[in-house]
Amino acid sequence: MIEQLKKRYASLQVQLRDNNISMAILSDESSIAYFAGFWGYLGIEFGRPTFLIVRADDDPVVITPLMESEMVFAMTWVRDVRTWEDIGPRSWGAVLSETLGTAPTHIWFETLLLPAIVRAFLEEQYAQSQFENISPYIARLRVIKSPEEIDIMKKTGEIASAMMGAAQSSLAEGAPEYESALAVINAGTRTAAGFLSDKGWEAFISPMIHNLQIMQSGRDTSMVHRRASVKTYQHGDPVYFCFCNMAQFKLYKLGFDRMFFIGKISDQQLRVQEAANAAQQAAIDLIRPGIRAEEVAEAANEVYRQAGFETGYRTGRSIGMSYLEAPELKTGDKTILRPGMTFAVDGGISVDGECGGRIGDSIYVTETGSAYLTDYERGILLV
Repeated sequence: MIEQLKKRYASLQVQLRDNNISMAILSDESSIAYFAGFWGYLGIEFGRPTFLIVRADDDPVVITPLMESEMVFAMTWVRDVRTWEDIGPRSWGAVLSETLGTAPTHIWFETLLLPAIVRAFLEEQYAQSQFENISPYIARLRVIKSPEEIDIMKKTGEIASAMMGAAQSSLAEGAPEYESALAVINAGTRTAAGFLSDKGWEAFISPMIHNLQIMQSGRDTSMVHRRASVKTYQHGDPVYFCFCNMAQFKLYKLGFDRMFFIGKISDQQLRVQEAANAAQQAAIDLIRPGIRAEEVAEAANEVYRQAGFETGYRTGRSIGMSYLEAPELKTGDKTILRPGMTFAVDGGISVDGECGGRIGDSIYVTETGSAYLTDYERGILLV
């Protein structure tokens, strides 16, 4: 693990040197984890930023709250860890300024991911500096996953499948939606725990599956991102589960969706779900090296058109340590697919106020096509 992290950092340094960038500030949790190997459980919403200072010709620097520093030291390979405190002269702003040194002519950071309080500080303290976006250089390194990363994502897929199995088993007339959400959390957590040890770096990885479950039942399945409630299932209800904000392991995140039907399925629901399934399959069938991302989206869109539907959904998104990475499988994205890319690929139709049909899986691009990271029964899932 440590050697892989160091190799990633060295690759980023090459990017910096090739583009005459002397230093960059990384503040996004996933970026810091990707290069430094640690993440915390106390986010910026508490006003406590953490930084990884990347230097083209020197070792990295971590800036972290004092209260987080013991765990940071235990998880990261970076030795230069500088701490800041909530009160007194050692504020995060003071430590960041000290690390940056004399006002640089250019300050590189993740433009769309920089916390507002940090941006406001930089704009005030370094008004004469020119701000630049380092994100495209990081994205180039992260878009192709290593075999080690694919292996972690396969384990994430096993966790997700256990979650979906628990979701399906929870479905019964009269049962409340929230009980399904609890079953999903328990199954995912227990499966994740089986992949972890209590030694070394892994001792700091929580197996807990969390976040608010995306799910809907009955007519509410047209609401794509509704959450579990106290509503109870009825005979003939469609039930939709989305794990896009829950299926994760060692910070790697997958997309994974299924629609179930309790007892029966109406003709309209059948037509909608079959079109969603067919669109997703058309997209997956086309994925292989050399294909443009937008071509994959067009394959799905053609299925929708032939079935008499229109969609505003993208067909897929790149996945990894972030919920959304580049490229995306949508109209206008001309990225050429390469082996090692990973995507969540979706089929989805909503008929407002009536029903929805959705399916989602995660895949990785192989030398000749694609392979599933998530593996669960497809088709019409009648419970």
